[in-house]
Amino acid sequence: METIEEYLASIDGEAEQKKFSELYEWSIATFPQLELRFGWSQPMFTHHGTFIIAFKKTKKHITVSPEVAGIKQFEAKIEAAGYAHTGNTFRIGWEQATDYRLLEEMIQFNLDEKAEYTAFWRKAKK
Repeated sequence: METIEEYLASIDGEAEQKKFSELYEWSIATFPQLELRFGWSQPMFTHHGTFIIAFKKTKKHITVSPEVAGIKQFEAKIEAAGYAHTGNTFRIGWEQATDYRLLEEMIQFNLDEKAEYTAFWRKAKK
């Protein structure tokens, strides 16, 4: 897939398409400096060539990928929002409310922390 329109059309269910579309529209309205690109079959946002956040549709939820550092930084808030998570992603169920404040904090954290990054991913900490 190469466009957001193609991606949205691939989502089963009108309500799910609308929810994902609202998330995408919010992202570009709130952070117009982000660049949309597709990789690993999902839309992701980058800034000056470095990864910031990705959203991926699944049958039961939207998977949010803010990198491991984003999960670690916001783990308590992710859990408080009622979202299940792993070490590098969390899930917003189709029936769950989207915590836009949390997403805004995560994206801003990545923008601030990666302001001087030149690589796509963060370097693994030893």
